[in-house]
Amino acid sequence: MTAMVTHRGACHCGRVRFEVDAPAQIDALECNCSICRMTGFLHLIVPAARFRFLQGAEFLTEYTFNTGVAKHRFCRVCGIKPFYVPRSNPDGIDVNVRCLDPATIESVKVGLFDDANREVATAAIAYLSEDNSVKR
Repeated sequence: MTAMVTHRGACHCGRVRFEVDAPAQIDALECNCSICRMTGFLHLIVPAARFRFLQGAEFLTEYTFNTGVAKHRFCRVCGIKPFYVPRSNPDGIDVNVRCLDPATIESVKVGLFDDANREVATAAIAYLSEDNSVKR
């Protein structure tokens, strides 16, 4: 397993802050679904135990659609979605790599999550929200 570092992140205005334990060399996903494509979200899915919400709960608002499983959380002041509960891994947290402070990031490798083939894509990333996941 790759060594973890603590990344800190925030929304654009800084009211919503969090930290996440993840590798310094991030394997991110770019999803081609309508909401991710339109917002430019770059996915880092982690087990919920590796995510810590630090401040700003009063500034978050939630948006759901379609199945209602994904819980899209936005800062109501600046409109940025720094993290959410993903439909593909509802037991984990999906952090927007673009909202992380760059100081702890060594590199970002981006793969594709193909929403047009959702079942296969979801099965391929199911391990990401497991507490004891081993990098494949």
